[in-house]
Amino acid sequence: MAKRVGLAVVGLGMGAAPHAQSLQDLEDVIDVRGVYARSEPARRAFADTYGFRAADDLDALVGDPDVDGLLLITPPNVRAGIISRFAEAGKHILCEKPLERTVAAAEGIVRICEDADVRLGVVFQHRFRPASEKLAALIVSGELGPIRLVRADIPWWRGQDYYDEPGRGTYERDGGGVLMTQAIHMLDLMMSLIPPVTAVQALTATTALHTMEAEDVCAGAFEFEGGVGSLFASTASFPGGAESLTLECEQASVLLQSGVLTVSWRDGRCDRFGEEAVSGGGSDPMAFKYHWHKAVIADFADAIAAGRPPRITGRQALAAHRLIDALERSSREGLRVAMK
Repeated sequence: MAKRVGLAVVGLGMGAAPHAQSLQDLEDVIDVRGVYARSEPARRAFADTYGFRAADDLDALVGDPDVDGLLLITPPNVRAGIISRFAEAGKHILCEKPLERTVAAAEGIVRICEDADVRLGVVFQHRFRPASEKLAALIVSGELGPIRLVRADIPWWRGQDYYDEPGRGTYERDGGGVLMTQAIHMLDLMMSLIPPVTAVQALTATTALHTMEAEDVCAGAFEFEGGVGSLFASTASFPGGAESLTLECEQASVLLQSGVLTVSWRDGRCDRFGEEAVSGGGSDPMAFKYHWHKAVIADFADAIAAGRPPRITGRQALAAHRLIDALERSSREGLRVAMK
């Protein structure tokens, strides 16, 4: 039997549950060497709940020769220092989205890992949905023809209690609101499927439905080679609906929604792939299956074992960061913003 990949887990808040469930399923290939959070009661409770060993401090994990990689689930404002410590020790990094709060800070994390010659993966689990993978394969095959029109719709809901948690929806901790915390998943998936975006024009705002620092809604338009697109993202759309991505191609119209891909061909055929699943668009942010997280973690472990890059690298993840930055800058300046 091949040696299991040793992982350290740092950050044990609400978002850690699907990771923990995934690691339980993957115990045959992954050895969880220890879990850590700054709160001693929190790490003990997490370890007891999921059957992992708690680490007393980061030094124990950084210095463990059997730790091959780090699964980092902390808020983005505390990631850079932790990543530096593990990367300098030769540990590979799998980081929750977003990489950091700004483009410059995210680029800094990419450089840290590249300079240390360790792999950096990012948890963008939407790309691992079977329907998303089918759509990507259809685009690569050329069957759909060129993409001419794109519509991305993320009509989600979060109650005020969500934003009442200290740091939520702030620039200091999260780096922004709906774009950086919720819509970034769909934006990453969209950017991985369509030609590079060349320009954006957008309006972001905080509605009277929430008391928060950052935006809870964004409406925008963008251009890409050969076509145009529109974007709507919100956490002020009660009770919260399923996000969707529509691609109008020369040979078919494609709708990706709730884990199901519907392809309406110009010749009258209609194909469906995948199975319907919720994704946390309503009042419960964790109302989704953990299996997509499991696929991301399994790929990361295999990348370490095989000596290859993970499917979603830190450098690839910068595309969504740059798009969000351009959308926010367009709204702030009231201008059309060209993408570099």
